[in-house]
Amino acid sequence: MADSPEASVRNLIAAHIQAQDEGRAGDIVALYTKDAVLKLPGAEPVEGHDALLAAYGQWTPTQPQLHLGANIHVTVLSDTRATARADVLFLQRTDSGWVPQVRGRYQDEYALDEGHWKIRSRVTSFES
Repeated sequence: MADSPEASVRNLIAAHIQAQDEGRAGDIVALYTKDAVLKLPGAEPVEGHDALLAAYGQWTPTQPQLHLGANIHVTVLSDTRATARADVLFLQRTDSGWVPQVRGRYQDEYALDEGHWKIRSRVTSFES
């Protein structure tokens, strides 16, 4: 039995977070549609697989890190489209333990692409 669209999107968010924390840029990019757009505060949009791979490759963790996703709300718009909003707390491990660095929010659009839900657009916002 296939997962519901809601469960598929939640699993995709979790897979993205885990791959990001482990520095697996190729696995992250595979979760995006080929024409996907990533928007981060104060930066130009990152568009398409090649640009996403270059960006996530530059953001490979240099010390242990953890993104905690919470308050995930998925809205299914059709059989092939959905949106989701997720709050994220980013922590880094230091000599004194895990330290919160920033709180953020993902505002995503998803598309069913060759039988798999993928991120079509992600807008990330941050609060210190």
